[in-house]
Amino acid sequence: MHTILGAGGPVATALTRELENNNETIRLVSRKPITPAKPTTTWQKADLLNYNELQAATAGSTVIYLCAGLVYDKNIWREQWPVIMQNVINIAKANKARLIFFDNVYMYGLVKGLMTEETPYNPVSEKGKIRAGIADMLMNEVKAGNIQASIARAADFYGTNSMNSFFDMMVLDKYAKKQSAQWLGDPNKLHNFSYIPDMGKAMYLLGQHPESDNQVWHLPTAPVMTGKQFIELAANTYKTKPKYMRVGKWLLFLLGLFNKVIMGSVEMYYQYSNDYIFDSSKFEKAFNFKPTSYTDGMKHMSETLYKG
Repeated sequence: MHTILGAGGPVATALTRELENNNETIRLVSRKPITPAKPTTTWQKADLLNYNELQAATAGSTVIYLCAGLVYDKNIWREQWPVIMQNVINIAKANKARLIFFDNVYMYGLVKGLMTEETPYNPVSEKGKIRAGIADMLMNEVKAGNIQASIARAADFYGTNSMNSFFDMMVLDKYAKKQSAQWLGDPNKLHNFSYIPDMGKAMYLLGQHPESDNQVWHLPTAPVMTGKQFIELAANTYKTKPKYMRVGKWLLFLLGLFNKVIMGSVEMYYQYSNDYIFDSSKFEKAFNFKPTSYTDGMKHMSETLYKG
C-alpha cells in the first residue's frame, strides 16, 4: 500500500493521480477530508503530530510519501517539523516501509553556481536551518541502516491552483486576468521552476524503484531562464503585453506587515535577488526523464487552471 502523508496538497495530489492511473492501492492521510476518486484509494484522518493517529493511519504501508506542508511560519516550523519527522521515521520503521520525503532547497542557502545533490548545507534563513535539521535526522537514520529512505527535492514550483507559488499567483494568474504581473526579486537573475505534474510523476517513479533509496534526488526541472524571459514567455502565452512590476525586499516587508505568510517570505528573498540554478541531471539520466518545458507547462496552465 502506498500511503501519502499530507494528502491534498499540490504535490500529494499530483502523486495520487499517478498512483491511481497505475492502479495502485493508496491511503490518503490528512486532517481535512478528501473524497477518493477510485475504490482502491481510501482516506483516513490523522494529525502528523499525533503518533497514535499516524500509527493507525499507516498500518500496512509498504511505501510512505511525506508531502506535508506547514503554515509558512518559522516558529511553527521550529516546533512542529522535528516532531513530525521523528514520528514518520518511527512509523516507517514500524511498518518496515520505504520512506520518500518531498523537500525543498532552503538548507543549501545562497549557492554560487549549480545546486546539486552534493551541495553542502549552508542555510542563511531560520527556515533553512530547520529544513537542514530534519533532513539530517532522516539521513542519519539511513546511514545507521535503520530505514530505507530518500529525499526528493524540487525548486520553486508552478502549476497549481493553491496560490502557494509566486509564479502562479503573481504572473500566470495576473496575465490570465489581463492584469500587470509582478516579479519577486531581480528579473535579470536566473531561476528555475519545477512543474507540479512532473513532481507527481517523479515521486511515483521513486516509489516504484527501491534501488533509488537512501540518497538525495533533485526532481526533474527545466533549465534556468531570467525573470524577464519568464515574463515574456508568459505574456506571449496569454497574448498580452509583458507588463510587470518588480517587488523588492522593502515592499515585500511592508506587505508582510499585513500578511504573515508574506512576512515569512522576507528571509527567503535572497533566492530571488541572486541566481538560483537547480540541477536535476542526476534524476533525468537515471530515469530517462525529460522535464516539461516552460512553454508547454504555461500553455497547459493557460488552458486549465489559469485560463486566458
